[in-house]
Amino acid sequence: MVNRRMTISRKASSRPRLAALLFRLGRGARSLLRARWPDGVTMRQIRAIDLAPGRPLLICDVDEVTLHFIRGFEAWLAEQDLYLAPDSWSIEGNVRRMKDGKALSTPVVRALVERFFKERIHDLDPIAGAAESLADLEQAGAQIVLLTNLPHAYHEPRRRNLLRHGFPWPLVTNSGPKGPAVRALAAKVQAPCAFIDDHAEFLESAGRHVPSAGLVHFLHDARFARHAACPAHPHVRVHDWRAAHAHVSHLLGRPQKVARQVRPAARR
Repeated sequence: MVNRRMTISRKASSRPRLAALLFRLGRGARSLLRARWPDGVTMRQIRAIDLAPGRPLLICDVDEVTLHFIRGFEAWLAEQDLYLAPDSWSIEGNVRRMKDGKALSTPVVRALVERFFKERIHDLDPIAGAAESLADLEQAGAQIVLLTNLPHAYHEPRRRNLLRHGFPWPLVTNSGPKGPAVRALAAKVQAPCAFIDDHAEFLESAGRHVPSAGLVHFLHDARFARHAACPAHPHVRVHDWRAAHAHVSHLLGRPQKVARQVRPAARR
């Protein structure tokens, strides 16, 4: 027979050891655990969205899927005598000075991105076909939610920018992996769910948290698309909204001719 007092004692004593272990592992490990759930602000935004349980749901990214982030960022960089080199997928390491091509350090690039948000987040152009495709999908019965990784402080200027270009759907701001937010949104319906994003890691996160979700990898800028990783979960890769519309229609219950589905290569 197990000694109940000893069992309780072991459980209690394990808690400080676990806390100490997490502290020693550092902020990265603690962030990884928190990434299982969206933060409080994101969850409040999700709870406020009224979704019909029986209608399919499309969760759609914003930057480089509905709005031209890179185009706006490049125009703004040019005003600072800087440019973005398409040498890899990341912005960091690719912002260079026009006068000598020297790459700026990561802290400087991050500060520039923050300045760009403050100055231009309200003034990005729409990607061709995005608003029309989403409106058509909604007309066909889909519910639309826009999910963007953006500091919560910029929720309102981003919402105004989207409204001005014909994107009236609910907007959720998020940080870190998107899978937890996709899971929280998908849990509000008992119908097919699809997720569109340009980042492979966010699609992978969604695939882990919602295995039944249809995943669409949207890469419209060929300069950077050639560097993009391939998500580990079954997905389709598209380069414009005509193809995205067709595939989402198929995923959400309106069969059409769609792009060939991409599956990860078998590991040897």
